[in-house]
Amino acid sequence: MTQKQNSNLPAIIVCILLFGMISFVTNLASPMGDVLKFYLAGQEIAIPNWMATLGVFCNFIAYAVMGIPGGNLLANKGYKKTALLAVLIGFIGVGIQTIAGLLGGITAFGVYLLGAFVAGFSMCLLNLVVNPMLNKLGGGGNRGNQLVQVGGSFNSLMGTAVIFLTGVFVPSIVDAKISQVFPLMGIALAIFAVAFVVILLTKIPENPAVEAKAEVKSQYGPMSFRHFVLGAVAIFIYVGVEVGIPNVLQKWLQNGGLNVESGAEAIAGTVAATYWLLMLVGRLLGAALGAKVSAKTMLTAASVVGLTLVLGAMFLNPENVVNLPVFKGTAGFGMASVPVNAALLVLCGLCTSVMWGGIFNLAVEGLGKYTEKGAGIFMAMVCGGGILPLLQNYVVDLKGYLPSYWVVVAGLAFLLYYALIGSKNVNKNIPVE
Repeated sequence: MTQKQNSNLPAIIVCILLFGMISFVTNLASPMGDVLKFYLAGQEIAIPNWMATLGVFCNFIAYAVMGIPGGNLLANKGYKKTALLAVLIGFIGVGIQTIAGLLGGITAFGVYLLGAFVAGFSMCLLNLVVNPMLNKLGGGGNRGNQLVQVGGSFNSLMGTAVIFLTGVFVPSIVDAKISQVFPLMGIALAIFAVAFVVILLTKIPENPAVEAKAEVKSQYGPMSFRHFVLGAVAIFIYVGVEVGIPNVLQKWLQNGGLNVESGAEAIAGTVAATYWLLMLVGRLLGAALGAKVSAKTMLTAASVVGLTLVLGAMFLNPENVVNLPVFKGTAGFGMASVPVNAALLVLCGLCTSVMWGGIFNLAVEGLGKYTEKGAGIFMAMVCGGGILPLLQNYVVDLKGYLPSYWVVVAGLAFLLYYALIGSKNVNKNIPVE
């Protein structure tokens, strides 16, 4: 590691920690929605499955609202101030969701959705900070991609931790009580409080343009670059694919996909958590290979393998089963038989793990001074994580669980196109200094 990279080490560590916060808070929305669904059912208030996913939808739609303004904020105020504001907003958002647990009836659900929406603002701003900053701290190129993959690894670790802790605190989702989720909310609030102090005390390098507080207007912008426009579409699709695969998988296993008399909720949750765990494994591998393998090669390979796994899951007979280690709720850990289709979908976590860093680095490569505003547009497109899963669940209602993965197949096909063709910068004549 060079002397310059050593001096940037504190900032790199802070960015990696922020990456983890993004996943921890984002993944809180889903179990909180399920808990509220069954909690309200006990009060004779029926919440359909699609409404239980509205928290996730609100979390990601916040990206569409905050993405571009957030990019402008980052360009004008810099990384540190934007990160501090993001952490403060995140604390408020999780606090609102915690308050929802103290209320009753449909009001609790409405307050929860508001909290998820506010928390989504925070996650959008944090993403705006950590992605371009890690890329720049690594010097761009393969090294920048490697650092983003390291941050993504910690992101997956924290995402897996939320799913696992939910199973520990809420062993039976059907009999869940709101108070059981409070420890998770407390952990999230504590993380935000500590992060605020750490960021405040850490020196974070800014762009010279931000330090000079000057901005030169240009006839060009990030949307002037074809590879960036297609990259923004790719990130919209990617986040929808990443979220949709385990979302529908878990619902399928909970609703008849498993041939078990009890414990379906816990087993299904563990299988979904294994997907996120494999994302951690994939990102660790991506971090190890990031300096040697280009983002284009990595995204191409991940898309091809992902397509193969999803198509196999759609067409193989669900009666063929494999054994996976799972958490069975009150029965503890053990082996359970799950359809081979589920195992193939779980393996997709290895593929989706490296896609974010690959797409982001390919899309912003060569943008120069337009990187920060480009990141804002990029974050707005993360709303695909709330939109595509809704579309996939609509297909579930029409055709069934496994046929709904045609939505995922179409998305992966586009990502393959972007890796091979769409990511090429054909606008190198545009000045970026």
